[in-house]
Amino acid sequence: MTSFIIKAHENRPLAPQWSVDPACIFCRIIRGEAHAHKLYETDRVVAILDILPLRPGHALVIPKVHVPRVSELPDEFAAECGVAVSRVARAIAAAVDNTGLNVVCNQEYAQAVHHVHYHIIPAPRPGESEDAEGRDHVTKALTQKEMHQLEFESRGSLEDEPAKRLVESIRAHL
Repeated sequence: MTSFIIKAHENRPLAPQWSVDPACIFCRIIRGEAHAHKLYETDRVVAILDILPLRPGHALVIPKVHVPRVSELPDEFAAECGVAVSRVARAIAAAVDNTGLNVVCNQEYAQAVHHVHYHIIPAPRPGESEDAEGRDHVTKALTQKEMHQLEFESRGSLEDEPAKRLVESIRAHL
């Protein structure tokens, strides 16, 4: 009986919510085709360090299904993302000794990679300047393009050795 059920599903096209995008960097990371500094992984999600972090410890929690909008994320993946965000956030807070965190999931607006992902970003510490050049004191309304440009310019790059040390520190708290 089981063999008939299995045969019925062979070569069946995948449902759209289970599809992958061969060009999507997150799908490539999930398939092991692109390098990432992994912090946490289950059968449904992976958490990695952001390669252009706003601050040290900036991480991404990514479901292992290619869905561009959080409003379309299947419940079981959304639930697993929630668990992962909570666990990784606790570990980041402990590793960087900063309980101030920002957790963000963009949908279309400000979404650079069109695959659902949650940012966990350590907040600036009290007394730290957000930006030495004063870009945190904007005095006029900015266009969407200007906002994206300022955010991009404020990001650093993730160097391999410091990333490895940070991964070890965060994993020690998971």
